[in-house]
Order: sequence, then C-alpha cells, then structure tokens
Amino acid sequence: MQVAPPGELLDTGSDWSNATDRGRSFGMDGLLEFLEVVRQHGLVAGHLRGLFHIVIGRRIVGPGDVVISNGITWRVLASLLKQSRYEKELVAEVGADADELAPRDRQRFWYAAIALSRPDSAEAVAQAERLSAALKPLGYTVSPAPAPMLPVTPPKPPATTPKPPAAKTPPPPPPEAPPKKKKK
Repeated sequence: MQVAPPGELLDTGSDWSNATDRGRSFGMDGLLEFLEVVRQHGLVAGHLRGLFHIVIGRRIVGPGDVVISNGITWRVLASLLKQSRYEKELVAEVGADADELAPRDRQRFWYAAIALSRPDSAEAVAQAERLSAALKPLGYTVSPAPAPMLPVTPPKPPATTPKPPAAKTPPPPPPEAPPKKKKK
C-alpha cells in the first residue's frame, strides 16, 4: 500500500480531465477509484463510519469538478467494498467481529458491517466531517451533512379566548324537608 508523504499527492493513474471524452461512467468506476484513493492515503482507519456516511448520503465531487456520486444504497456500497477487497479486519472499528459476519459471502459481510456501523449516527457524521477535511487536499469535495430530521408535531388546536369568570351567585337554599310522621 502506498502512502503519500504529507503535502504530496499520489498519482492514482486516472486522468479526470478527459474522462468524459472517453465516454467513461463515473458511477461505479468513480466510486471504486474514490475508495481506492481513500485506502491508499491511509484515511480509512479511524474513519470507517464516516466513510460509510459520506458514500451513502453525500455528494462527492472529484478532481476537475466531476461529480462522482450523489449517494448510493447500502447494498451498492457493500458490493463496492467487496470489489475493492477492503480488509475485513476494519470492521472491528465499528464494534463488529469479523469472524461472526458472513465469512463466505463478502457482500453480506459488508452489508452487515454497514448496518452495525450506524452511518446515520452523530459519531458517523463527526468522522465524516474529519474525513471530508482530509479529502480536500486530494481534490475531493464532499457536500455538507444533511440536516437532521426533526420530529413532526401535530398542529396545535386554535386558541380560544378564555371566558371571563361568571359572577358568583349564592347557592340555592336547601329544599325544605317534608314533615316527619309521628309513630303511633
């Protein structure tokens, strides 16, 4: 694995400037290359939740202002991680045991790891912010995190004007008791 010295960029072998001239799709190819660049620069360790959060729910723009992704599904991300042969041991970072997650089916393995990582959590968002800052020098721009969903509250009933208290009236007199009958 190559790691670039601080301040230098690695040549990933791609030429983004003329990629559209070749008719290249940026969908899967662009994301595979993005995942490889992140791995080559040693940015995965400590940012796995953040990486999942970025790839699933944010817009990624690569060098040359080329849109790489507008977000993908968990299943597609699991497939990409399988294709790029990410190290299984990375899942320990999200609290998963690599031996417990579908060892023979890599796509199911990564899907389960994504689910366990909770890519919508506050920790994932914080890691994503740190990772997106580290990606800027590499020429990648990541959109900001989506706004958190606020719970929907039902509308309040229309306010009614309170009625002034009624004047106190004395209680009615008790009814007269019927006369008692005498016993003989």
